[in-house]
Amino acid sequence: MRRRDFCKAAGLTAAAIQTKAFAAATDTPLRVGLIGTGWYGKTDLFHLMQVAPVDVVGLCDVDRQLVNEAAELVSGRQPSGKKPAVFGDYRELLSQQKPEIVLVGTPDHWHCLPMIEACKSGADVYVQKPISFDVVEGQAMVAAARKYDRTVQVGLQRRSTPHLLEARDRFIESGLLGKIAYVDIHSYFGGRRDFPPVQAPPSNLDWEQYVGPASWRDYNPGIHPRSWRDCIEFSNGQTGDLCVHFFDTVRYFLGLGWPKSISASGGRLIRQPVPGGGLHDTQTALFDFGETQIVWNQRNWGANPDPEYPWGATLYGDKGTLKLSVRNYDFIPKNGGESVHGDWVDESDQYPEDLQHKETEVFAAPATRRHMKNFLAARQQKTRPVADIEQGHISSACCIMANLSMRIGRSLTWDAEQGKVVDDVEANQRLARVYRAPYVHPTADSV
Repeated sequence: MRRRDFCKAAGLTAAAIQTKAFAAATDTPLRVGLIGTGWYGKTDLFHLMQVAPVDVVGLCDVDRQLVNEAAELVSGRQPSGKKPAVFGDYRELLSQQKPEIVLVGTPDHWHCLPMIEACKSGADVYVQKPISFDVVEGQAMVAAARKYDRTVQVGLQRRSTPHLLEARDRFIESGLLGKIAYVDIHSYFGGRRDFPPVQAPPSNLDWEQYVGPASWRDYNPGIHPRSWRDCIEFSNGQTGDLCVHFFDTVRYFLGLGWPKSISASGGRLIRQPVPGGGLHDTQTALFDFGETQIVWNQRNWGANPDPEYPWGATLYGDKGTLKLSVRNYDFIPKNGGESVHGDWVDESDQYPEDLQHKETEVFAAPATRRHMKNFLAARQQKTRPVADIEQGHISSACCIMANLSMRIGRSLTWDAEQGKVVDDVEANQRLARVYRAPYVHPTADSV
């Protein structure tokens, strides 16, 4: 049996055993609610349904058409055929259905408030990354999880990705990579250049609720449902979307906490200016951990210098180089020797419904299933999951502060114990955005 086939078979066997063990320990299906029924909200829910007996009792979205379509899909996958109740306000879902588990798959600017409210209601939470839009929101989310003693897993599923964990064990833990002093994280993906003209939102979309606590932006049909990440009001751009994944992976693999300082430069260098500003298309950020330097390079234009790794991380050790992506890895020893290549674990034969749901990232599905099982096990055992909310906060906040450093034009020295930037009044004032009335920005002390 080839090594890849063996790893795949072993992984599937372990997954099956863990799923059966969980089912045996559960008398009744878990009551689950989903807030945000777009692309990854549904994807996360469907992967949870694959690994545990659940009863999806409620779906919430500000888009009535989207939430009704999701209810039909869920009904087709529930063994009971039951169609979950649908809501336009997450507070009604929480109060009326009282789910035990809540998945938060909204745009980034709407992660914080539903997550805190779900913790208050007694639910355990799976929240997508970046956990927050600003740093203070993240601090409040960690405080809420601890205060209400809830299990909270963050959708940083690279921590549960089979081929990446294999690469860690084979080349980092074994010492074959040697001392790692420099890591390059990068994205050379493109993105939307501009949006259509402003127009009235469709009748099925509650745009007022969509904007929520963010600063106001008029609707245009290019934003919803998939291009909100290109809006400065709703997203931290590719730094908050793509950098956070591999920055978190590297921190996990190397056992790193908060960096000593964060600095970044860049801006909107190629794309046309937009009214009110826009997200950057170019950025270089340095996360200084002392003996280890992590650099993020983003360029959404021009040529890709490494076509096999348009988004990923490269770890440079004194004994070799390790390239990581969501699809593969390559280890190149320093002094000749044979390079080693590994690929993602394909489970589509075991889970054919991954192919039926066209939005599923098949290469990421094995990771998300394992991430969900880790979440459920931590919930049962009252332990911290692999991507606990505090770890998600560290990774998210560092990426958010990279954007802040770029915008104010100076390096930020972080005091992790105090939760603030050292000797920088302006930077500390900008750790929390201004919420649009009547929304109130939470803090660690207010939850």
